Amino acid sequence: MKKAKKTRVIPGYHLTFGIVITLLSLIVLIPLASVLVYALKLSPGEWFRLIMKENVRNAFLTSVGCSFLAAVINTVFGLILAWTLVKYEFPGKKLLDGFIELPFALPTAVAGITLSKLFTDSGFYGKIFAKLGIRIAYTKAGLVIALIFVGIPFVVRAVQPVLEKMDGQYEEAAFMLGASRRKTFLAVILPELRPALLTGFGLAFARGIGEYGSVIYISGNSAKDKTQVISYVIMQKLGMIDYESATAIALLMLIISFVLLLFINIVQARQSARTNLL
Repeated sequence: MKKAKKTRVIPGYHLTFGIVITLLSLIVLIPLASVLVYALKLSPGEWFRLIMKENVRNAFLTSVGCSFLAAVINTVFGLILAWTLVKYEFPGKKLLDGFIELPFALPTAVAGITLSKLFTDSGFYGKIFAKLGIRIAYTKAGLVIALIFVGIPFVVRAVQPVLEKMDGQYEEAAFMLGASRRKTFLAVILPELRPALLTGFGLAFARGIGEYGSVIYISGNSAKDKTQVISYVIMQKLGMIDYESATAIALLMLIISFVLLLFINIVQARQSARTNLL
């Protein structure tokens, strides 16, 4: 039997594919390739020596550590937010749902200035913590708060569609079989949400590692207190015309970003395959 001819809404496959490849090359591939080309001029020993400088190493550990902690917190509270928005009806729900995406639209520098003002010792929140002897601004705690702010939408928007499509019959069947609320959540709901949670976690983690605007003010950028982030160190190296160090750090960040995106794509591919089998 002859195969049915596919009718495309937008004709011209070769033209559209060529436009996609051209734009992708000009905007993404060529800039990334330039980083690789410049970085390959360094020997492995030189690259490793630049990466292992004390300030670079500390900034890298600070960025990864704070981003990981913020992503874990976002995963927990992002799930709670998504659950509330999907499962319950309450006044102002649409407004709250819109506020979730505010960190996407708000310039990160504005968020950084606002957060640093709020959490300084004389700020609205900072005064409360200062009375308890806790300092937030210009510490790693402030970094984590800023990264939570920019990362929470990734988890909520990753989990929300899965919750909306989840069939409530599974929960009802679990209750009818005598499962407790805790058992139902852990054995029935959580396995369905795990891929979405991992995706949201990975996106929030990746965003946090490369974040600049929201953390540059609240961090204090102190090498002594180890509050410098890796993106700030790259800008610092560029300002000092130290292109070799900046490129070496950029290559490391490129590798980390690629690994995180590969992890996210694997999780999404497995979830898609699992869904198609059901």
